[in-house]
Formats: sequence, structure tokens, C-alpha cells
Amino acid sequence: MSERTATQLPACPVETTLSLISDKWKVLILRDLLPGTKRFGELKKSIGHVSQKVLTAQLREMEASGLLTRTVYAEVPPRVEYTLTDLGYSLKPILDAMWDWGEGYQKKCRQ
Repeated sequence: MSERTATQLPACPVETTLSLISDKWKVLILRDLLPGTKRFGELKKSIGHVSQKVLTAQLREMEASGLLTRTVYAEVPPRVEYTLTDLGYSLKPILDAMWDWGEGYQKKCRQ
């Protein structure tokens, strides 16, 4: 994991959090990995309209930030699995709050 030093982090804690999960795809990756480990193909299918190149880049950034781990199995064809780290799982309350807020907003808009 390539951690940033304190001087490299934004001064604002909200900005720090956003710098790690601000991309739409990263939030959806977190959502899909909260229940457990998934393979690349499973993530791509569940997320939808993300290209393989973009998904790969997002996963690598999240791995470098310490949010998930990537495990490659020496099989033919190769099997690659992604799992949230404890740091990644610690974002669950944030995603739960986003879910609750989005659900309330959807209800309000449907009235």
C-alpha cells in the first residue's frame, strides 16, 4: 500500500475521503465488494457500463490506497479476486448513509 504522508493529504477530512472514493466507479466497486470477495468479471457485470480499462485502473488505485486486495491464482485461465481490506470495510457507514439519503430522495421525487 502506498500511503500518503500527512503533508500530502488535504487539510479537510471530507476532501481526504473524497480523494479516495470520489469516482462514481469506486463507490460502486465498494458497494459490490461489501458482501464479499468478487472476481473481475463479476464486478464488471454488476457495475454495468464501465470499460475494462477504466475498471482495471480504478481497482489498481483502490489497491494502492489500501482499500482492497487483489489476489491472483496461478491457474489457466488466471483467476483474479478482489476483497475489501479492513480500511475498505470501514467505509460501510458512509455507503449506508448514501443509500439512506438516496432512498429518501427517490421517495420524495416519486411523490
